[in-house]
Amino acid sequence: MGGKRPSARDLLAGWLATRRPERITEFVWEELRVALASVREDRLRRLLRETGLPLEPLVEGVRQDSLEEAARTLEALAREYRSALERGDARRAAECRRLVMTAKQRARWAAENPRVDPAKRTVKRELLLWMLTWLENPLLFEPWLRLRRTVTTAGAGEGGAR
Repeated sequence: MGGKRPSARDLLAGWLATRRPERITEFVWEELRVALASVREDRLRRLLRETGLPLEPLVEGVRQDSLEEAARTLEALAREYRSALERGDARRAAECRRLVMTAKQRARWAAENPRVDPAKRTVKRELLLWMLTWLENPLLFEPWLRLRRTVTTAGAGEGGAR
């Protein structure tokens, strides 16, 4: 008679208690994914974010809990992408793109879902624009985002739509 299966959160807590990493590097992430293969990647990322441990950009992925967190993580992935291109690391550049594409799918779902709070849908539509722009040209994303945020902040202050 087996007991209740441990939750993903419990599995992660046990793994972290045993390993005690100071930060979640890509190497630690790969070990963790193998050790907790039964836990979906997106779920594992969310649980890791909740631990408060520092996460490398390719581990953290794209945060969507606020515009500030989305900007920070998208900019970090743009820098990783640029660095990968400079080193000729196509696999790493593709992984950056994959993370943004996955986040874009989640944002699109929330932006189009009528059951999601209208204010949250508005934020998700803005994030969707950011991610589409990132995917169109990651190398121009950071300056574009600075301009976008300047324009939308000014527009909001003048009674604009955003």
